[in-house]
Formats: sequence, C-alpha cells, structure tokens
Amino acid sequence: MPSDDTGTEVPRQVKRSLPRALTMLWRGVCLRCPRCGTRSLFRTWFAMHERCAVCGLRFEREQGYFLGAIYINYGVTVVLALIGSFALEYWTQPSLTQELVLWIGFGTAFPVLFFPYSRGLWLGFDYLFDPGEAAASEQRRS
Repeated sequence: MPSDDTGTEVPRQVKRSLPRALTMLWRGVCLRCPRCGTRSLFRTWFAMHERCAVCGLRFEREQGYFLGAIYINYGVTVVLALIGSFALEYWTQPSLTQELVLWIGFGTAFPVLFFPYSRGLWLGFDYLFDPGEAAASEQRRS
C-alpha cells in the first residue's frame, strides 16, 4: 500500500493528486478514455463505443449511468446563458425580442453541441473519484 508524506499507509483510491485529476478531466474534454487516454469515446456524435478497445474500460456501466452528464450539460448551459445574458444587457441593451430569439436558440443548440463533452467529463469525474467501481463493474459484467 502506498504511504503519504507522514509515512501513514493510504489506499491507492484515497491518494489523489491535482495532476491526475486534471489529466482525467482533460481526457474527458478531449473525448478520450479516462483510464488510458488513447481511444475515442464516440463512434458518431451521439453513439458511444461500448468499451475502450485498448484497456477494456466499459463506458456505460449501468442503466442511467449518464444522468450526471445531463446535470453537467444543463449546468454549463445555464451558467453560460446567464453570464451571456447579463453581459449582453450591460454592453448592448438589445430588445426583448432579440434576446429571446438569441437565448432560445442558444438554449436549444448548445446542449446538443455540448452533449459528447458532458459525457466525456462525466466519465472523467467518475473514474477520478471511483476507479475501483470501474474495475468492479468490469468483473460483474464479464
């Protein structure tokens, strides 16, 4: 078992570092496998591969697994829309009709365009915080 700076033994899952976290999230943003970083997650814009061909990590572990990705997609959409709305109002003062057309279009198009990235980020977060569950899920499915 690895030890921390004080010499106390720490389980591998508990010992996390910032570079490792950034690597996992960056792999998610780049739409790569969170474990090995070599294989693309998606066959098409909406269809994912079942598992990584290099390391064998199953991407969707159970029904409803990507519910967290929906939250990420919604949260990023809302934050960008709020910041954009306040900035637009502050600098340009568009009419209500112009704002509605712009933000309804944004609220419709952005989540579709961000869909694969939200799934990639979710996989990165999940693998970062629970790599043991990924291995256990692999054993149950095999």
